[in-house]
Amino acid sequence: MLVLDILLETWLLLNQISIYLIFGFLIAGILSVYVPKNFIEKNLGKKSGFLSVFKASILGVPLPLCSCSVIPVAASLKQHGASKGAISSFLLSTPQTGVDSIMVTYGLLGPIVALIRPIIALITGLVGGIFVQFFDQKIEDSIQETCRDHCCGTNERSILWRIFNYSFVVLPKDIAKPLIYGILIASCINLLLPDTIFMDYMGDGILSMLFMILIGTPIYVCATASIPIALAMMSKGATLGAVMVFLMVGPATNITSISTMFKILGKKSTILTLFILVFLSLFFGSLVNNLTFINANLALQSVHSHSHHTSNFHSFFSVIFIGILINTVFIPKFFNK
Repeated sequence: MLVLDILLETWLLLNQISIYLIFGFLIAGILSVYVPKNFIEKNLGKKSGFLSVFKASILGVPLPLCSCSVIPVAASLKQHGASKGAISSFLLSTPQTGVDSIMVTYGLLGPIVALIRPIIALITGLVGGIFVQFFDQKIEDSIQETCRDHCCGTNERSILWRIFNYSFVVLPKDIAKPLIYGILIASCINLLLPDTIFMDYMGDGILSMLFMILIGTPIYVCATASIPIALAMMSKGATLGAVMVFLMVGPATNITSISTMFKILGKKSTILTLFILVFLSLFFGSLVNNLTFINANLALQSVHSHSHHTSNFHSFFSVIFIGILINTVFIPKFFNK
């Protein structure tokens, strides 16, 4: 019975997010073609100063870079002479959000949260990049990082093929596992945890935010997969501020990315970058908790989401999304023959 309840909750959650994911994937595919890797290198490589940090933050917010390409692009930026500040800014702003996660944020958490999330990612990248630029200007030897996945393939195919290949093969492949895990975790949280667990044990202050940092830092959860988990935690009493901390720290850090940051940026810049991320997550979490209009809007959005009934329209997109995942997991080479 529990398994059936989890499957039903998972289906209902898929009905809420599938349409936003599919359209987000499509926009990401368009961006992947028209904002290619060499465009990033041209604008950030061999450049230093505040302007490069600003460009890195701006480019990082919407970019549909999969996890296989974020680190190689950062390494490539280093090889092309980009400053540590620009690289740090890029590594902070890029994982926190993207067009697919913005679409899902809009669907589950409402337009205001969908707007402030990329703004926070932009500011985090700017502040982190500026601090690294100011406190660590030491240049180290370049490293070689090669991405051998689809995202770094050639441009021999047509534009339309590359858009659809990235939209519905490459990007889903990159986030399939963490997204599935995220949805299942969210379903289990909704079903198994008491509704007042956060208020009973952590309250609505700094303790709940520190808890989010503790669980979000070591694990890998992509920007899109973090949203259903965040929504489930809110249904159990977590404040929007605590959730924002998780949405910042979870996608931006994990054990693998931190170890690679040490390799690319060095010890000093990596520690600075992580310190800025943690500090700003607590700052923005506290700020969001005190912005009444955001929490009021989210309350209305939550009522709307929970009163939303499954329709054939949303079920149709859920079936399409499941088909995309099946194609990604079981026949990933179909579009690459």
